[in-house]
Amino acid sequence: MPRRNLSVFAAVAAVSLLCWQATQGAKPKDEMMELYGTFVDAVEQVEASYVRPVNRRELLESALRGMLQDLDPHSQFITENEWRSFKKTIEGRYAGIGIQVELDSDSERLRVIAPMVGTPAYHAGIMPGDLILDIDGQSTEGFTPDKAVEVLTGRPGTDVKLTVKHEGIDKLETLQMTRAEINTPSVLGDARKPDDQWDFMLDHDRKIGYVRITSFIQSTADELKKALAELKAEGMKALIVDLRDNPGGLLASAVEISDLFVDEGVIVSTKGRNTPTKEYPAQKDGQFTDFPMVVLVNQSSASASEILSACLQDHHRAKVVGQRSYGKGSVQNILELEGGSSVLKLTVATYQRPSGKNIHRFKNAKESDEWGVSPDKGLEVKLTPEQYKVLHDARRGRDLLTLHRGRKPADAKAADGKKDKDNDNDKEKEKDKEKAKDQKAVPKAIADVQLDKALAEVKEELAAATARK
Repeated sequence: MPRRNLSVFAAVAAVSLLCWQATQGAKPKDEMMELYGTFVDAVEQVEASYVRPVNRRELLESALRGMLQDLDPHSQFITENEWRSFKKTIEGRYAGIGIQVELDSDSERLRVIAPMVGTPAYHAGIMPGDLILDIDGQSTEGFTPDKAVEVLTGRPGTDVKLTVKHEGIDKLETLQMTRAEINTPSVLGDARKPDDQWDFMLDHDRKIGYVRITSFIQSTADELKKALAELKAEGMKALIVDLRDNPGGLLASAVEISDLFVDEGVIVSTKGRNTPTKEYPAQKDGQFTDFPMVVLVNQSSASASEILSACLQDHHRAKVVGQRSYGKGSVQNILELEGGSSVLKLTVATYQRPSGKNIHRFKNAKESDEWGVSPDKGLEVKLTPEQYKVLHDARRGRDLLTLHRGRKPADAKAADGKKDKDNDNDKEKEKDKEKAKDQKAVPKAIADVQLDKALAEVKEELAAATARK
């Protein structure tokens, strides 16, 4: 590259920098010009002496990626091709396997924040905390989350193969799954009714409800309202909200759901260095404020799930049980480059709890630092990696039960009974075989000590509420 071209590039960048400095108070002009000169010299040396020819644009893009990669896992430079894929993701029009990932700074591999319940990744056995070592034989070393989106998304019906390392387990596992449109319910129960619909009443005698929110999407608030209306009709007196392994989602969804349970005060606020602080207040129309609540979180509860749990904890609306949450409380803005053909996705602010405390776990943060959502005093219940895997697998088996068992709905069974009697014996034999398969498919009950703790706590809250009356 001629030195004149590099000098022009440096000069243009420096002029832009000086304009930015006028409002942002950046480093002095002389220091920045010296640094730009170092960059120009480095590019010249690489282009002149590297063992193979290099593409100038690729050099610049690599420099931008490196600059942003050291800031945090969520700030990225996104090229024109990557931007097309990224827009599909944020617009919700794509087919994939249904996982959220981040770059693990220690291994420089993709780490699964959580799979969405009911998606191909969930069916295949992908777990929160898994390291993805390769995708279709391609190493993920140095992959960004957006590069993963590009590779993992594709046409519905196409296959993808992942080699993963489960957290705390040395043996690698290769899992194959088929891409599909990601459109699954986000509000689930603990067990199913005979008609395969979710039973949201965990304890029918004491009228304790249970809802498990797996992600925060556009439909989550409406799904939750429907479940709560059903519980109210059944006489619900207390509620457990399970946010374990919930990777988050839409801020608007978290705010709308929080507003169902609190009727005053701040739900969440955002705070940045050069962005105005913004508060999201409750709208004084909380519909479900008159019963005891407990919220379950664990190390994979992130983002929007931390906004909801922090809000309910700070407003003393609910007790928090489980393990300290993930600490993903950052806000990213999209800043256009090159007229919008490429962009910077830059972290510009963090979420603050109603108390004003920080949610986000910054790079090199210590356990003693302020981040995430921790259980209330005496309500922490930790699991070993082995315990967590057993519980996660059992939960997945129960969620997928009807999908794998091929159980017919009640009306279909009734229709079968009206067919010719000549086939009755054969059908009965087939039903017996199917029943035997079903019994083998049903996973054994696994002790969920975190849920047990939540249930015990909400019973105490119920007893205290009754005593006050």
